[in-house]
Amino acid sequence: MIVIWSEKAENTLKQTADYILEKFGENNRNNFIKEVYKIVKLLETNPNLGKIEPLLVDFPEMYRSIVVNFLNKIIYRVEDDKILIVALWDVRREPMNNVYSI
Repeated sequence: MIVIWSEKAENTLKQTADYILEKFGENNRNNFIKEVYKIVKLLETNPNLGKIEPLLVDFPEMYRSIVVNFLNKIIYRVEDDKILIVALWDVRREPMNNVYSI
């Protein structure tokens, strides 16, 4: 399967990585990015690995989520032979603020 990142998800990944670099250093930023891409690699061969995202069950498309670490999760959906990563959520935020970002 091919993985496609939405522009919004890419921007959030960059912003999150930049924040981690500023607050916690380069090593932590690199570890975060490695973990994200490790999970994305797993999704390529196991697209249904993530659970159905309960906050998005009322949307017409089925969205899944997979936890990156205790602060972030990837929101994605599967279409044909593509995995579309639509968001990277900060789980500390008010849940409905994350939903409105889709």
